[in-house]
Amino acid sequence: MARVLKILQTLRNHWKKSVFGVCVVSYGGHWLYGKHCDNLLRRAACQEALKFGQQIIPANAQLKKATVILNPAACSRKASTLFEKNAAPILYLSGLEVTLVKTDYEGQAKKLLDLMEQTDLIIVAGGDGTLQEVITGLLRRADAATFSKIPIGFIPLGTSNTLNHTLYPDSDNKVKHITDATLSILKGDTIPLDVLQIKGETEQPVFALTCLQWGAYRDVAANISKYWYLGPLKTKAAHFFSTLKEWPQSHQVSLRYLGPTARPPDETKEPSRPQLLTRIFHRLALYWSPPKEEPPKETEPEPWQEVELSAVEVSISTHNRNPDLRRTEDALTICVEPDTLSKGDFIAMGSTKLTDPSICPESGVCVQASSCQLNLPKDGAGFYSIDNEEYEAMPVEVTLLPRKLNFFCDSGRKHDLLN
Repeated sequence: MARVLKILQTLRNHWKKSVFGVCVVSYGGHWLYGKHCDNLLRRAACQEALKFGQQIIPANAQLKKATVILNPAACSRKASTLFEKNAAPILYLSGLEVTLVKTDYEGQAKKLLDLMEQTDLIIVAGGDGTLQEVITGLLRRADAATFSKIPIGFIPLGTSNTLNHTLYPDSDNKVKHITDATLSILKGDTIPLDVLQIKGETEQPVFALTCLQWGAYRDVAANISKYWYLGPLKTKAAHFFSTLKEWPQSHQVSLRYLGPTARPPDETKEPSRPQLLTRIFHRLALYWSPPKEEPPKETEPEPWQEVELSAVEVSISTHNRNPDLRRTEDALTICVEPDTLSKGDFIAMGSTKLTDPSICPESGVCVQASSCQLNLPKDGAGFYSIDNEEYEAMPVEVTLLPRKLNFFCDSGRKHDLLN
């Protein structure tokens, strides 16, 4: 008892050191517990992947080939470590023939996809930039019609992973998010996603999955990192200081667009072959009364609608953030924010636009179209943001490629989208 009292008296006499020690021990215990939970998640994921690897296949069947495009520079150069710890063991235990390709510089994924040989599935391990490069290289191929049918898996390892919400359930745990995404690839559920084809006057087309953004919000988003010292206030500060430099930040733009197109019906199974007597009867009927040939009708092209406007921001986006697999029309969304926007609304809307550039506020004009042409001023056009990647702004034609690519997704997420 006397020893316990002596310890309590020592803690009381040195209470500052005692409080600091308790904080250190508590933080260390919480950190170790988090690491233990992460290891449990990895073990459970590997055990589930092992079930796929232990499945018996026919003797004459070949293993499925999976080509992984990994960007080691993603997530502040932590992507390789995240992949090796959380995704690689699952893929190797699943029975797939995995080919890992690491990119060394920006834009290399486009070249790698042009040289890629036949594979059963493509896995992109990185962020929005890596994914945008992969689909651009894929759809630029001469045999893009065939290669675009290969399903694509996305392992979110980047700082910005826009398709997370679309393909997988939300999770605050990075390890769980990566392991769940990798397991979703093995389970094989896919959903079709639209693609934007962005074609300039001279360069090859660029392809995007989410959004093309041009205007004041994009320009401010590119400079937010300069105000890092303001912490959580840096976004508001960047938009505020932007209004001091120039206001209103209007941009002159000419826009031409076509209306949305009707979605064709899903392909159905081929009807069964009729019986022999039925086929003979139809042959005789066609012989004695052949159908009259009608001259082909020339369909008149739909007229383009053209508008000249002054806007703070113009964005052209797909519906991939919140896809509706049951919709009857295929369309992209054009959002134009007029230059009547006040400074307060511009600053207040900045944080929302940073999270989702495709959001169109009540004051904006929202148009559904299948294709559009964006003509910009020759001087001072600035830059585009295409799937969070920077491109030099120029006159472009943006065309929607509906349901062009199939992406692996969580089975529960697919069920929610279908219902």
